Amino acid sequence: MNDNNTDKKNSQDRLLDIMNNLLRIIALLVAGVIIFPLIVFYKEDVYTFFKKNDKNSDNLSLQISTETKQKTSTETFWSAANIENITDEKLKAEVTYGKELIMHTAKYLGPKGSVLKISNGMNCQNCHLDAGTKTYGNNYGSVASLYPKFRARSGTEENIYKRVNDCFERSLNGKALDTLGKEMQAIKAYITYIGSNVKKGEKAKGAGFKDLVFLNRAANPGNGKTVYVAKCQSCHQPNGEGTLNPEGTEYAFPPLWGKNSYNDGAGLYRLSNFAKYVKNNMPLGVTHDNTQLTDEEAWDLAAFVNTQSRPHKNTPKDWPDIAKKPVDHPFGPYADKFPEQQHKLGPFQPIVDFQKSMSKK
Repeated sequence: MNDNNTDKKNSQDRLLDIMNNLLRIIALLVAGVIIFPLIVFYKEDVYTFFKKNDKNSDNLSLQISTETKQKTSTETFWSAANIENITDEKLKAEVTYGKELIMHTAKYLGPKGSVLKISNGMNCQNCHLDAGTKTYGNNYGSVASLYPKFRARSGTEENIYKRVNDCFERSLNGKALDTLGKEMQAIKAYITYIGSNVKKGEKAKGAGFKDLVFLNRAANPGNGKTVYVAKCQSCHQPNGEGTLNPEGTEYAFPPLWGKNSYNDGAGLYRLSNFAKYVKNNMPLGVTHDNTQLTDEEAWDLAAFVNTQSRPHKNTPKDWPDIAKKPVDHPFGPYADKFPEQQHKLGPFQPIVDFQKSMSKK
């Protein structure tokens, strides 16, 4: 009899334990239903709490920062008009060939070019990334909308042909294309078409280079060499000679100095242009909203690369009005009191301030 009572009591206890466990599970599920939405909608507050208590939460910080940036960004940048939408087959073929020339310039026009041998082996795409379509990658978004236009460098109104040939003669350290030839016509057709979605007279959002704050000191080539060794030379090589493709017809990674690089009349020879370019595009794969170099690293890297030897181009007709020279134009004479070395490496803000004060007189 006592054994029966004991068994009955044990059974009741076990049943009670099971019911208690079920209640606990139900309570946890209910709590989860209530708390989960709060975590989703207030994840930054939750993260802040855990950040104070978890020294290993750096990865979570980066993830939340990136997600927040993506969700809060309302900027709309230019994107190239789609070549596949061209219905005129003749025009489509011309534009497609123009894109091919931009991407693989050396294959057709380089030292081993199948059409002409008039350039140094670099491709237009080496400076104008993604065939001239990348946001703040020196793209062609505003070319069709703003050209022809007056350029102080030549002191004349320039058309697209002139602008393209400037690149061939300076960045590609080569010879000008025949403006009536098939290749120039294709390049012009490509540049004009992909920018045809920008209203005439307006600048495309994300065109050219993204602004970069001046340093309060001169850029330091020695510091820049350290950056180059750590983040650039694996692609561009220790002596800046670049990396050729297996066929030797074009560069997979372009030379940054030396006889096959851009000459000292090119736009990238200006320190600000090079610094802006690498800040928002390098190392390869970087974008303007996900950069890797600090501002100082970008400026110092520009100083290192642009103080290395490269081809010289005589440009006696450049900047006929010397007062319109950019503050970082590396060659005198100047319309101010600052030495050539400061115009080349900075600091640039004192030059800017002086020019502003002169313009008010």
